[in-house]
Amino acid sequence: MTDERPVPARGLRERKKRRTRDALVRAALLLFVEQGYERTTVDEITDVVDVSQRTFFRYFANKEEVAFAVQDLVESHFVAALRSRPPAEGPLEALRGAVLGAWDTLDEALCGVVPVDLYMRTYRLIESTPALLAVHLRRSTGLEERIARLIAEREGLDVDTDPRPRLAVAAFYGVMRVTGRLWGRGEDASVASIRRMTEACLDQIGPALAADWR
Repeated sequence: MTDERPVPARGLRERKKRRTRDALVRAALLLFVEQGYERTTVDEITDVVDVSQRTFFRYFANKEEVAFAVQDLVESHFVAALRSRPPAEGPLEALRGAVLGAWDTLDEALCGVVPVDLYMRTYRLIESTPALLAVHLRRSTGLEERIARLIAEREGLDVDTDPRPRLAVAAFYGVMRVTGRLWGRGEDASVASIRRMTEACLDQIGPALAADWR
């Protein structure tokens, strides 16, 4: 027998709000990658979705916030992947497994909000746009602290008295920044490309820290 009970109005409203927010994100990112972040206006974004400026600002404080909306999803996905790594793994091993696993399951991270290829084009845009890159680096500071505290928790350490979690995360994110720059300069903007480059750069942590490079 079919359940014909009505869907609660609150549930319908929440789904409608989610659809509107997702549509604004997709419209904004498409405009950003097609004509540039700086040249895109809030009016252009709202025109695509056919909503008012007031509606846009109900969801986002500014263009910067909508530019990083999907990045928030991806970062949360990485944190979840790190939390799920086997307890026996060392810090750098866990970080490596988490980031490669996050790239492998990027579709899951995006939750259908935007296509994978649009996210990758946006990520490349962030790497090549000074205003966005500055925001990205500033945001990374907070994420690094969050990850350092998670690593300390995994290892049973006090992050405020033992510097190793922060040092390990600093080394890891240094590699991620180099990876992003190298990938951003290349021609291949695919997930497979950045995953390969991530793995190759992580493989160089040991040699880079060796006493003799000759």
